[in-house]
Amino acid sequence: MVIDARNNAPGYLRETASQTAGPYVHIGLAPGAAGFQIFDRELGWDIAGDGAKGERIRVEGVVIDGTGSPVKDVLIEVWQADADGHYVRREDSRTADGFRGWGRVITDFETGEWGFDTIKPGRVRARRKMASGVSDKVRASHPDWQGRMDEDMAPMAPHLNLWIVARGINIGLNTRMYFDDEAEANAADPVLNLIEWENRRATLIATRSDRDGTPVYRFDIRLQGENETVFFDV
Repeated sequence: MVIDARNNAPGYLRETASQTAGPYVHIGLAPGAAGFQIFDRELGWDIAGDGAKGERIRVEGVVIDGTGSPVKDVLIEVWQADADGHYVRREDSRTADGFRGWGRVITDFETGEWGFDTIKPGRVRARRKMASGVSDKVRASHPDWQGRMDEDMAPMAPHLNLWIVARGINIGLNTRMYFDDEAEANAADPVLNLIEWENRRATLIATRSDRDGTPVYRFDIRLQGENETVFFDV
């Protein structure tokens, strides 16, 4: 605490510009949210346009810190497969129908709520053995390789990939969001099954409700504390 010399009243030091994330990341990645009207449309606003095939859904949530309070200056990037379980490549013509497979969303500065509209992704075929090869010894000793390289491996359950930055989170956090109405696919998902504690897998599963005939999935991201969301080192 400091004393305001002008009226001898107690005050507080103002926050300095030492933060390299939080509100400053918006200036470069989402200038409209920071009050700079540079683009007609923010980059990444449309993950799946009107022409993209598949079930239309909405995803909503809030990022919660270790004290249980919403974080109000978060930027989230999302990328996903299309309804057939394919990721868009640069040379892919699927972008012509409005499906881009990538987007960016900013939390509300007052409430911390975020949300976006997209289509529900299909099941993605997991990666097979790379051309460079991995030794049998490595595959046997590292759980991360188990199953992933098998030719008959089960496809991954429908999911969204999320990357999160905010005030104090200078290195983005990577996580996934699965769907609670895909229980059978979730049970066989090779990535979910790599999480040792089964009760921790639930932190990656969004809950469904319906609003005006549209499925709405709620996915709150907890940075610390009880029910902390699982984050991946990628």
